[in-house]
Amino acid sequence: MPRIIQYIMFISMFFVGFLVLNYCVFYGMYFLLGLPMTNGFYLIMLLAALSYPVSTIIERIVSNNITRIFYTAASAWMGVSFYLLFFLIIYLALSFFIQIPRTTFGLIIILLTVLISGYSIYNSYLLKIKKIEIPIKGLHEDLRVVHLSDIHIGSIRNSGYMKRIVNETNKLNPDVVFITGDVVDGSAKLHKHTFRDINHLISPVFFVTGNHELYEGIGEVFRVLGGTKLRILRNELVVFNQIQVIGVEYSFEHDHLKNTLKRLKINYDTPSILLYHIPKGLKEANEVGIDLQLSGHTHNGQIMPFNFLVKLMFPYINGLYEYKGTKLYVSPGTGTWGPPMRLGSNCEITLIKLKSDN
Repeated sequence: MPRIIQYIMFISMFFVGFLVLNYCVFYGMYFLLGLPMTNGFYLIMLLAALSYPVSTIIERIVSNNITRIFYTAASAWMGVSFYLLFFLIIYLALSFFIQIPRTTFGLIIILLTVLISGYSIYNSYLLKIKKIEIPIKGLHEDLRVVHLSDIHIGSIRNSGYMKRIVNETNKLNPDVVFITGDVVDGSAKLHKHTFRDINHLISPVFFVTGNHELYEGIGEVFRVLGGTKLRILRNELVVFNQIQVIGVEYSFEHDHLKNTLKRLKINYDTPSILLYHIPKGLKEANEVGIDLQLSGHTHNGQIMPFNFLVKLMFPYINGLYEYKGTKLYVSPGTGTWGPPMRLGSNCEITLIKLKSDN
């Protein structure tokens, strides 16, 4: 199926779902505040529901400062509307047990939504530096690794954010940088100049694709990243310094990771690091002797309470895990997707000190 048809189908299905969400939110708030449901109600509700899909289409056709502001506002509204719906559900649950004046609760919902949305937007633009130590068997000397993931460069986060990440990364003086997918967002057309600051990284940098690279189109992504110092690993093994770096690209195929790892000639006696976008396959990684797997994808839920839903799909949602000696670190992401919001999670640059375990 042509990508343009897939894109139109996705936008259409998203609009229907977002329309239902907006109707529930507007109906609930109008009900609580005692406002009349005139034609103005339906007009405002329809415009709110159209904001994100319309801004998305505009950004794909023409992108400038005005369209980016529109897209950012529409994306933020998507997050705000989820908060409103969440509080309305709480009101509905409480109303079965206690009597609360509707107008009072409506105003409380508005106040809480404004405060939480404001904090979430502010928090999403903070870059947290997390430092951890991981012992690696067979490592002859310590190694400083910076792990980035899910940067999502696009309409909301562009060249300025990329430059900021590069500057913060260089301050950590790493020996190597690993990026585990979704460096692009897919919300706007890609341009080479947006990623040129990658060349200012002081250390070698390795990259594997994530699902958003596939959504955008691998050929287009490689076109804009091809002129950078990124070393793109496509189901291959390379030796860097004293370790084997195995890069497995994202794929929709079943058992893709398992089949790829079996095909590669991994030396059990040499320290090995697996770069793979989704935090799955830890058992398969252990079976072929991987010491450390680096992944992302989950965003640690990005916005509470979605972290509980994400954890149902990805039990390894954030932080460090271990399975029979093989360790997995899951990044919460260095950027955001959709709403430029973070609640209960952070945008993170991870400094991993690999320690000799001889």
